[in-house]
Amino acid sequence: MSEIIEMGRKYSKKIVYILSLLLLCLVFSWWICALPNTNNTNPNQQIIALSGQLLLNVKSELPTDSVELALAKIKTEELVAGLSNDEARKTFWINIYNAYFQILSLRKKKGKGEIFKVKAICIAQTKFSLDDIEHGILRKYRWKLSMDYLPQFCPLKIIRQLSVSNIDFRIHFALNCGAKSCPPIAYYEYAHIDEQLDLATLAFLNTETEIDLTKKVVKVSKLMWWFKGDFGGKEGINTILKKYVKEELPDNYSIQYKDYDWTEQLKNYK
Repeated sequence: MSEIIEMGRKYSKKIVYILSLLLLCLVFSWWICALPNTNNTNPNQQIIALSGQLLLNVKSELPTDSVELALAKIKTEELVAGLSNDEARKTFWINIYNAYFQILSLRKKKGKGEIFKVKAICIAQTKFSLDDIEHGILRKYRWKLSMDYLPQFCPLKIIRQLSVSNIDFRIHFALNCGAKSCPPIAYYEYAHIDEQLDLATLAFLNTETEIDLTKKVVKVSKLMWWFKGDFGGKEGINTILKKYVKEELPDNYSIQYKDYDWTEQLKNYK
């Protein structure tokens, strides 16, 4: 009996130790997430232009090998310094994401199960996945399934260096994952990124939002549920709807989230 009790104590100590380590990692991740990236005003326009050229080549069904090679050859420090503010980071990585989803789907025949996780995007001598770009860089290393409420544990240094300083909910209306319910693909430019993201948000919400004045129900895209934290929770979603939806919203309405149509729809260019 005493041996069993002693064994239980040893296991209890191990469990406490493991939980303490996990808590420490979580606190460290939250601390890292709170640190802003530097935002300078002079990004490298040539690097940003490569992302746009890649997307245009994909759209026009032109060869992309030379552009992919140029992206792969960029030095890491040049990429980090060149994408020197959030506008540059959003422009570059949205174009890259949308271009590479088409490349991985059409040319490399990656299936739905692996397409988001496979590290097949070589940029600045580093291989990224679509998840790295969306949840690591554009969502500032948030855990994919946490609605933005939990950070990733100990994100890689390169992800931290390249990530945005502040999460912009409008990216969810710009990224296309090849499904029918996804926003259409647009070509984003550094000089107009803010205006373009606003237009993308306006167009998507007014297309996807359904309003029932009688029942006082507003149905919105499931994107706003999956990434609820990015949108500022229920209060934030209400504020966004009031700003962007042109139709009259009922008083004291409730929000419902529509089923996402995963039917494949590639080449959905705006």
